[in-house]
Amino acid sequence: MTKKTLDLTPHAGEMLKPKELIEVRSTGKFTLEDRRVYNALIEKAWGPKLGDANHVFEVPTGELRAIVGDNQRLKDTLRTLMTTLIEVEEGDNWKATQLLGISELVTNKNTGVVRFTFPPMVVGLIKNSTIFAKLDLEVMRSFRSKYAFSLYEAIARRVNMRRFTENLTTEDVRNILGVEDGKLEAYRNLNLRAIQPALLEVNSQSPYTVSIVPVKKGKKVVSFIMGWETKTVEQLQAAHTEMQRHSAGRKARADGTTEQINTQEDVLENVREQP
Repeated sequence: MTKKTLDLTPHAGEMLKPKELIEVRSTGKFTLEDRRVYNALIEKAWGPKLGDANHVFEVPTGELRAIVGDNQRLKDTLRTLMTTLIEVEEGDNWKATQLLGISELVTNKNTGVVRFTFPPMVVGLIKNSTIFAKLDLEVMRSFRSKYAFSLYEAIARRVNMRRFTENLTTEDVRNILGVEDGKLEAYRNLNLRAIQPALLEVNSQSPYTVSIVPVKKGKKVVSFIMGWETKTVEQLQAAHTEMQRHSAGRKARADGTTEQINTQEDVLENVREQP
């Protein structure tokens, strides 16, 4: 009998995330910090009680401020999580709900707590889940691109599948990377600002090697082929070493070049957050 995802216990240094929360489509602006906080809330709530829509979870504010910086930014993130919709389509059945349910931020002079719930639809998606991703917490902390963060989750949930390639539409790729509606609509911009930065970080820092290859009809990109594999022991050691190094120069190291790096802005050009 297949175990339910919520009955599993993650190992030290990892978190489990049901595929149902990886594959949903979100609307609106959703930053890297928003993604980090949401995963932290899932990690804190992990266990059978995550399948109870009425359960109120608590997490010290200090654990979340370490991600966003201060209480004001934490408030902004909680607002985003409570107002950003996720969409699920099952045949002709369309559903939408916010990512986070009721949230309360309580602070005093020295400390505080965030109390939160998950909406009934989110709970319904995950309580019977049997497919999940194992996510390395150190790897996720190392990402500077929100697109890399999303791609890593998508590959981590696919890595145990029997096939190692997948045909994708442009919309599929945008959803996997978490590209917002109305942003990076031209292929050149999508490739430069989302696809390549995501591949750069995932391939250099994660346990996986990933490719996203455009398929053209004439000069027009009509679809993509995404492929993935788990790295060898030597490649894993190199990825771990790369995580320990400063991000400045990462693109040059990944390309195998020794180009002169003039400013940090030059290095981060392709991995900076999109407005």
